[in-house]
Amino acid sequence: MRCLKCGTNNPSTNNFCTKCGNALAKQCTKCKAENPPTSDFCGKCVAALPDSAGSEAVRPKVPESAAGVRFTPEEADASSALEGERKTVTALFADIKGSTELEQDLDPEEARAIVDPALKLMVDAVRRYDGYIVQSTGDGVLALFGTCRSERCVRP
Repeated sequence: MRCLKCGTNNPSTNNFCTKCGNALAKQCTKCKAENPPTSDFCGKCVAALPDSAGSEAVRPKVPESAAGVRFTPEEADASSALEGERKTVTALFADIKGSTELEQDLDPEEARAIVDPALKLMVDAVRRYDGYIVQSTGDGVLALFGTCRSERCVRP
């Protein structure tokens, strides 16, 4: 790994330059952002970072589709291999600001008595706009809108 400060070539296992002591970083070839030496992708633009030999990092394999067809982005007919419907989906995460600090000094039952009514309001709002709760955390919800959990989703 080449030091961005002095240009010394260092082993890929080093975190600091052996000549100048500078913290080593991988520089993105696309946006020139500095990333930790263990990164495979740029934290700013998500471009693949060069590995220790200086070549592009290996891109992850494309997962199998629901029909069991495997394809790569390089294939010209890849889009025809998949069937489905294009939708705009919205994800929402909402939680109660400051609830952790509030709950520190309370008995668990007292904390639940405060948090539960707020969670109920969140759930009711999600349902009102035809969303569904994917996950409920202690003081918040993750909800999706514009899709349903299964192909047999029926709205009343």
